[in-house]
Amino acid sequence: MKNIVLPLSSEDIKKLKAGDEVLLRGRIYLARDQAHKRLTDAIKNNKKIPFDLRNAAIYYCGPTPAKKGGIIGSCGPTTSRRMDDFTPLLLKKGVSAMIGKGNRSKQVVTAIKKYKAVYFITLAGCGALLSTFIKQRALVAYPELGPEAVQKIDVKDFPAIVAIDSRGKNIYPVRDNS
Repeated sequence: MKNIVLPLSSEDIKKLKAGDEVLLRGRIYLARDQAHKRLTDAIKNNKKIPFDLRNAAIYYCGPTPAKKGGIIGSCGPTTSRRMDDFTPLLLKKGVSAMIGKGNRSKQVVTAIKKYKAVYFITLAGCGALLSTFIKQRALVAYPELGPEAVQKIDVKDFPAIVAIDSRGKNIYPVRDNS
């Protein structure tokens, strides 16, 4: 296991290879479909976005409510392909890492390679376990989206695997965009 500190530097990204098992530590933003749509609409309309995308790591997750006294509820990954239409623009604007589950479109693999980013996958079906690696949480934007609001979390020893590295090497077979 490699210990990785977020946000990632360009040197850190270069060292990661598809198939590497990692433990992530640092700041991650939670954002799903509706938040991605709002972020990309804001970018396209030259409006201010609610957080700095440069070197940001985005986890495709909509957590359940926290139990009394808890930081966060269950927070497993959502299917990453649902964000594929939005991903190239976010990578262009500086996002350096994404975390989710499943394969990505050929268009996203090309963008990951072009913008020297990385895509991690994490444990699907283990949202309650993944919540134990989250040490802090704060609302960032779009509270009206409920669990799909953008949130900032701090993680320690969050388990992941490099699915697509900055050279475009992919643990999944690459398919077309259909």
